[in-house]
Amino acid sequence: MHPESLPPAFVDRRFSVREALHNGVSPGRLRASDLDATVWGVRASTVADADLLHRAALFSSRLPTESLFSHSTAARLIGIPVPWWSERDARLHVSVAAPRRAPHAAGIIGHRSRLTERDGVVMRGVRVTSPVRTWLDLASMVRFADLVAAGDYIIHWRLPLAERDELSRAVESFGRARGAINLRKALPLLSDRAESPPESELRVILAVAGLPSPDINHALVDTDTGRHLRPDFTFREHRVILEYQGDYHRTREQWRKDMTRRSKLEAEGWYVMEINADDLRSPEELVARVRTVLARRR
Repeated sequence: MHPESLPPAFVDRRFSVREALHNGVSPGRLRASDLDATVWGVRASTVADADLLHRAALFSSRLPTESLFSHSTAARLIGIPVPWWSERDARLHVSVAAPRRAPHAAGIIGHRSRLTERDGVVMRGVRVTSPVRTWLDLASMVRFADLVAAGDYIIHWRLPLAERDELSRAVESFGRARGAINLRKALPLLSDRAESPPESELRVILAVAGLPSPDINHALVDTDTGRHLRPDFTFREHRVILEYQGDYHRTREQWRKDMTRRSKLEAEGWYVMEINADDLRSPEELVARVRTVLARRR
């Protein structure tokens, strides 16, 4: 038996249960399986996958208009990388400006923050904290290396979401809020050339250990073809290259390309050291290994 038709005003859109009841929709109709009831008090007349954007849009229907999705929720909606455990957390972070009370409801984590009008933007149809403000908020919930990776993404040279100076000014005005110490430490480590979060983490490991600062994704010229090669990390003085090998390198085609690339670099007198995710889990051993290689190449 098919459920009765909804009034035209409620077709193909989100609406509150209160609004529907007020307009004559029965409680039984609101419990029908063709309506998305992911968020308490809200229905959507087209059942969709309960992905992040969809859930955020549903919550927007019941949250105050001044609310902003923030912290890791904003980061994910914008595209800023966050740790895997954050992506698995179904709860949504929502911030309001003080002195308003932080929102409280099942499925959300409410925050009361010092927000200004510049801290809010519309992204993919929902209100979120700006990339700069989101980076500030991430400092209170992610590891230091993850904070650097997020900052790298925000200022990446190809399509920057903000300039380094904007982050610097924001940190300066952040005062002593939670995470401020890590923000100040992260600023000088940011790079607009990092291509992935693991590369950012590797750079943090090297910097914290006091190793020389490598060039990041800096072009080297292939003397045979004239084409540019862009190693992940280049220690020019030592003629040592560090290459992070992610899972995408495991395809047959990529494996062959990597082998040829490495052979050409070594023929030019470079020492190529390949690093993977397992190495990042043992930073002390990795640092000792890199230090040994650099000492031998002086």
